[in-house]
Amino acid sequence: MNTTFMANPQNVTRKWLVVDAEGKTLGRLASQIAAILRGKHKPTFTPHTDTGDFVIIVNAEKIHLTGHKMTDKIYRRHTGYPGGMKEVAAKDLLERRPTRALELAIKGMLPHNRLGADMYRKLKVYAGPEHPHAAQMPEKLEI
Repeated sequence: MNTTFMANPQNVTRKWLVVDAEGKTLGRLASQIAAILRGKHKPTFTPHTDTGDFVIIVNAEKIHLTGHKMTDKIYRRHTGYPGGMKEVAAKDLLERRPTRALELAIKGMLPHNRLGADMYRKLKVYAGPEHPHAAQMPEKLEI
């Protein structure tokens, strides 16, 4: 009798991957990183289990947006108080917090539940070319 393999936290092996975001398009990079964080690139992918790898993104400040998105794309958030809607253009967000646009794009592509929160914690984004995760011996990933 054949049985179907179902991954669980005890039999998941994780790798650390480094991705250079220099010159990459925001959405295209985010969708590929989200798939890696979910584990969809592995043959052992199981939808209800976090089977993904850790991802380190460097040079996030050199990300590219197509068309007029630098001026037209608006990031909105609410403080929770009446009249507390805050808006910031993509250009201003990238100047003030260069990693935030990439983090928000990837987070929006993950499941919106506790499983997605666990997947999001495996993402490390850095504005420059340096990262403090050399001890994990990350592998370079070309996207």
